[in-house]
Amino acid sequence: MNKLTLCTLCLFLSLSLSAGDEFCGIRNTAFQAGENTVFKVYYTVAGVFIAAGEANFTMALEKLNNKPVYHITGDGKTYSFYDKFFKVRDKYESFIDTTTLLPQKFIRNVYEGGYKKYENVTFNQQTNTAVTNDGVFKVPNCVQDVLSSIYYARNIDFNKYKPGDKIPFAMFLDNETYNLYIRYLGKETIKTKYGKFKAIKFKPLLIKGTIFEGGEKMNVWVSDDANHLPLRIESPISVGSVKVDMMSYKNLRYPLSALISVR
Repeated sequence: MNKLTLCTLCLFLSLSLSAGDEFCGIRNTAFQAGENTVFKVYYTVAGVFIAAGEANFTMALEKLNNKPVYHITGDGKTYSFYDKFFKVRDKYESFIDTTTLLPQKFIRNVYEGGYKKYENVTFNQQTNTAVTNDGVFKVPNCVQDVLSSIYYARNIDFNKYKPGDKIPFAMFLDNETYNLYIRYLGKETIKTKYGKFKAIKFKPLLIKGTIFEGGEKMNVWVSDDANHLPLRIESPISVGSVKVDMMSYKNLRYPLSALISVR
């Protein structure tokens, strides 16, 4: 779901470095086919965090147009008792070229508190076009979708950056291209519902939407190891605030060496 997909990473570019400098030519060193992660979502109710839903991310190696792709699926839903407050049933799918890590196809089917959206996008990275339900749109080089951008971000070499640096990219969503960035904040140790981790922290500048407020209000932590596994997300939302914690994982590419202790 929008709040669970590691959080769209919807941002505005404000750096002299162009998106193509970072996104073109990157290679996957962080994940592998078969990876599965489950996240639990907590909402604030009268100042107390209540478990309200889950998001499940899976990855399979498949073929699309006779080319190998990572088929990534993100499913998110609120628990039944929370549906009366803000019901969410979201599914995102991205088919990513295994060599370039660029999206070839993107499907978004969401229901969020009465808001419904279905989007089906086919990318042609050679002609710089995206074909959607509404027509053909020009896109820049190395454009990403919501889900592919998350897995791209896991391959960033954060050791190249200083706290405060911004890492730009371009993303296509709702028939528009957004020039975006992630602000790197540094490294720290965090405690989550799963355990204690060495972590890398960054902050996306969100586009105002149905759930998230605009601005640099979200914080994201990923494991400070070769996996760069998402561990925690915190953000204010339209109805309070949300916290998302990684609760289980399978088939990581590397041992989760950032894990210090399990709760």
